[in-house]
Amino acid sequence: MKIGTIQRFSLIDFPGRICAIVFTQGCNFRCPYCHNPELVEPSLYGTGMAERDLLAFLERRRGKLDAISITGGEPLLQLGLTAFIEKVRALGYLVKVDTNGSFPLVLKEMLDKGLLDYIAMDVKAPLEKYGEVVKAPVNPENIAHSIRLILNSGVDYEFKTTVVSSLLTGRDVEKIGTLITGAKRYYLQRFVPSKTLDAAFMNEKPWDNNLLAATKERLERLVSSVIIR
Repeated sequence: MKIGTIQRFSLIDFPGRICAIVFTQGCNFRCPYCHNPELVEPSLYGTGMAERDLLAFLERRRGKLDAISITGGEPLLQLGLTAFIEKVRALGYLVKVDTNGSFPLVLKEMLDKGLLDYIAMDVKAPLEKYGEVVKAPVNPENIAHSIRLILNSGVDYEFKTTVVSSLLTGRDVEKIGTLITGAKRYYLQRFVPSKTLDAAFMNEKPWDNNLLAATKERLERLVSSVIIR
């Protein structure tokens, strides 16, 4: 496990639970608007945190924290992730994972072992635009496979998309809606240019509020709950 850092306390990252957030280093995508470049670009990595130190922290916080949320970067590319989650669950914690959906076989393994209590999948684009948006090679079928796994898992979940005006149109987001038809929860995330992998995206204009509202209304025909945040 390559652990970049942790946030020791959060009331919002795992719905209904008090959690710590674990940020892993490394990602197979290069989304230019990414707000965690220090977890994506190896030249920006910090010293990081040893797994044993993180587990010791979680041992001390038993009874005060309910859960951990593992994000990145892309956690599912970590070779030691499954074993790490098993150790965390042995301490009595619930586990949430954030993923970009490009490693469905790893996701399936964790679901089959009953290791996950909540999944948040970031759906970046309609399948035909994935490579264009994430700026990296991607097999769109892996994305579709992960969506199917999540929808059929019985585990609580959410889907989310960061709406970036130069990369996604309203029609693009509606196509994402068709991919996740029947989902219980979908977040449309406003892009906020506070820090980006590609410096040019610091000048990105946000989606118009009227477009956001109209897109949300159309998506609600496909998804139970659509939330703008």
